[in-house]
Amino acid sequence: MVKPSIPKGTRDFLPDEVNKRKFLFQTIEDVFRRYGYLPIETAAMENLSTLTGKYGDEGEKLLFKILNNGDYLAKADEKALRDRDSSRLLPTISKRGLRYDLTVPFARYVVMHQNDLQFPFKRFQIQPVWRADRPQKGRYQEFYQCDVDVVGSESLMYEAELVKIYDDVFTALGVEVIIKVNHRRVLMGIARAFGQLEQFNTFAAIIDKLDKIGEDGVKKELGHMGFSDEDCTRLFQCLNCPDISSLLALVDTNEDLDRGVEELRTFYEFFDLLDCNNEVVLDLTLARGLGYYTGCIFEVKAKNVEMGSIGGGGRYSNLTESFGLSNMPGVGISFGAERIFDVMESLGLFKDLHGLYVKIIFLAFDKDSHQYAFRHVSKLRSEGYAADMYPEPAKFKKQMKYASAQGYRYVVIVGSNELSAGKFTLRNMLSGEQHMCDLEEIVEILASK
Repeated sequence: MVKPSIPKGTRDFLPDEVNKRKFLFQTIEDVFRRYGYLPIETAAMENLSTLTGKYGDEGEKLLFKILNNGDYLAKADEKALRDRDSSRLLPTISKRGLRYDLTVPFARYVVMHQNDLQFPFKRFQIQPVWRADRPQKGRYQEFYQCDVDVVGSESLMYEAELVKIYDDVFTALGVEVIIKVNHRRVLMGIARAFGQLEQFNTFAAIIDKLDKIGEDGVKKELGHMGFSDEDCTRLFQCLNCPDISSLLALVDTNEDLDRGVEELRTFYEFFDLLDCNNEVVLDLTLARGLGYYTGCIFEVKAKNVEMGSIGGGGRYSNLTESFGLSNMPGVGISFGAERIFDVMESLGLFKDLHGLYVKIIFLAFDKDSHQYAFRHVSKLRSEGYAADMYPEPAKFKKQMKYASAQGYRYVVIVGSNELSAGKFTLRNMLSGEQHMCDLEEIVEILASK
């Protein structure tokens, strides 16, 4: 006998949870469509050549690799196998992997379908991704991302638009958030000021860990890069500046810093024209560890609950270049659906979905009543209404217990009296009220909901 289990970092969802998730996804999709973004889908698997070299050293370690079909050792590097050299062995036994995010597959998609798209191309995508991360609260190995990107334009209008999309979605969901903004070129300018530009990706990946390992942990890792204690003190002063003016007073200007500051100011020219319900702040500690970001970057944190980021993204200038297409800048953001779901559950923010998914069940007392009810259930379904029926004329208490447990809002009771009158007894499970009616009245009630 096999003990039932699922892989670590994955989850099953009960019907009520699935309904909540569908509500979450639909709310997000509605906002995406309102801003003119179009849906696409990509394959769960990508060639490893597509995925590697895009996520930095930390991200590369989290890729799920898929063994080649059949005898995957048939063409394995025998020396690498004997030497237990996984880096040399891997390319000979695995050529595919599960997608790590939706952005890199999107870049590949744009290159492959460039002749079928109109640019700027605005797309959204809601699909699962996989990461071999250590499972913990709010972190899973299989999870959904809800991405929205626009490629083919350098306009910083889109950065402001994407921040407003964050604001609209979380307002609609009732989740209070802080939307953090920074610019990778500003961080590059800081790295240049400390003589660390050549190691920028490592520098950014370390800074990105600030909220996880704190200043002491970051200071220790920066020490391995050559930062002295004095350097670290000055660096933290820079990163903790509340605004750009304070930063410029601490750091000598350079080309990277100038470019980043200029683009941030342009972003704010657009953003200041918008009305936002949530707090939007400049956070110079925000780094976004993925190596492909080159401009403005964003991250979202929920208020009133302990949870990691529930959204993030930014601008990338050359992601399609690795696939042979230059001059295709893009910017996008992602919603961490799993964490948003957990936040809403913990805060009790999901609405009563019974009103959104009206459900009605027919209960019958005997064989004739059961067949009569079955015929009218079919009529309701043909009219487009969700309707169910208990499979047999069992004891009424047993049928009612089932209807209550399943969360049906209305129960239609059919017995000999209803059968002879050609009507039904309709019970509202929320109020407990019931009355005799015909099918047309039932349709009117369902239509009003």
